Amino acid sequence: MSPERPTHVIFDLDGVLLDTEPLYTEATQQIVSEWGKVFDWSVKGKMIGRGQLEGAEYLVDALDLPIAPEEYLARRLPIVQRLFPSVKEIAGAEKFVRELDALGVPMGVATSGERSLTEIKTSRHPWFEIFRTLVCGDDTRVARAKPAPDIFLVTAEELGASPASCLVFEDSLAGVEAARAAGMPVIALPDANMNKEPYRDADRVVAGFHELSAHELFGS
Repeated sequence: MSPERPTHVIFDLDGVLLDTEPLYTEATQQIVSEWGKVFDWSVKGKMIGRGQLEGAEYLVDALDLPIAPEEYLARRLPIVQRLFPSVKEIAGAEKFVRELDALGVPMGVATSGERSLTEIKTSRHPWFEIFRTLVCGDDTRVARAKPAPDIFLVTAEELGASPASCLVFEDSLAGVEAARAAGMPVIALPDANMNKEPYRDADRVVAGFHELSAHELFGS
């Protein structure tokens, strides 16, 4: 961890607080199956955490799809709009957030997703009212997507905190790189399907919130 004890927390959303990844997978597979393609972790693992268009560009190139990245996103939109209201929390996420809140830790969310879809994802999870700010990838202040540090720096500014005082929770390599570039300590919660070795730049790598203690991290 940073020599400066963290006082604030910034969470990524997808794959950290909400289990949206299976829904993204379902939507993408519906699209790519038209050309007999399979969307698996060899491709998905390299897309997680990227900006929307950058991820689409990688997908189209990796699977050699005969459509533009923009068309893929246009096809995916109505599918995820239908799926996202059913999204479930990541196991232990709400409990951990409430424990941090009870300790008086100010928290924010920094997600690469656009605001409209983020609102659908969180609409049935009232515990998101705990967060003091939620910054999305289409915020005009976020000039560059992860692995650039922009979204984390904007979120820290919203929280009124120095970057070094913000502890980040991320599931993607791009997110870990972004936190590092922002000068923030970071705990990685990679998907069980991901190779953990590339996450060595994180301060800590855990399998889930059950391995974490809010009091240990922020208790007096």
